[in-house]
Amino acid sequence: MTTAPLYRTDPYLRDAAARVIAHTDEGGIVCDVSIFYPTGGGQPGDAGHLSWPGGAIRIATAGEGGGGAVILVPPPPMPSSPVGAEVRQELDWERRHRHMRVHTALHLLSVVIPRPVTGGQIGPEKGRLDFDMPEPPADPAAIEAALNALIARDLPVREDWITDAGLAANPGLVKTMSVAPPTGQGKVRLIRIGQGVDQVDLQPCGGTHVASTAEIGRVVLGKIEKKGRQNRRVSLHLS
Repeated sequence: MTTAPLYRTDPYLRDAAARVIAHTDEGGIVCDVSIFYPTGGGQPGDAGHLSWPGGAIRIATAGEGGGGAVILVPPPPMPSSPVGAEVRQELDWERRHRHMRVHTALHLLSVVIPRPVTGGQIGPEKGRLDFDMPEPPADPAAIEAALNALIARDLPVREDWITDAGLAANPGLVKTMSVAPPTGQGKVRLIRIGQGVDQVDLQPCGGTHVASTAEIGRVVLGKIEKKGRQNRRVSLHLS
């Protein structure tokens, strides 16, 4: 069971036709294509609706299955579309777009705080990164100002790819200490923010992002919390 990841080729796609190719024992639905991003990399799975002639269900979230399958998870108890049915996928776009804004903002946060990242989480209103940072930052207001200055530059956000060997030869591209980028497929997806002399970030990432930093809008730095001897948790909120 393999699902073509439309969420990756066009993160702005809000609805699409699909065909049901399988059901899971737990009641999940697998389609041949998916606009729903499956939970991973700190980003929640997308929600929305699935409809077909004579029926419709809500999709509460999406997850990854074996072999590249995306499993759409309806809340129980709900009727399911039969295998082989032609269906229409519709995304909860406002929620997804907020995830995209927060996710891209967190990439920029890792630029203004150039420390190894030990964890992270994305939500529709806020996000956070955990840093290997024994002491708290001296000037949180300066971090917030620098972050919003990067956002205001309206830098393009683009997808790129690197071979497994190329990534192994450039370990500095990997900012996360807790989760290694998926390898073994021959290439790894990168997200590039800015181009040429204006490039500010390049790192492996499988999530969805806005097309330019200005689309994020202004952000507000939240609490900076101590999480263990070496870790500091830095939160940001969409304004």
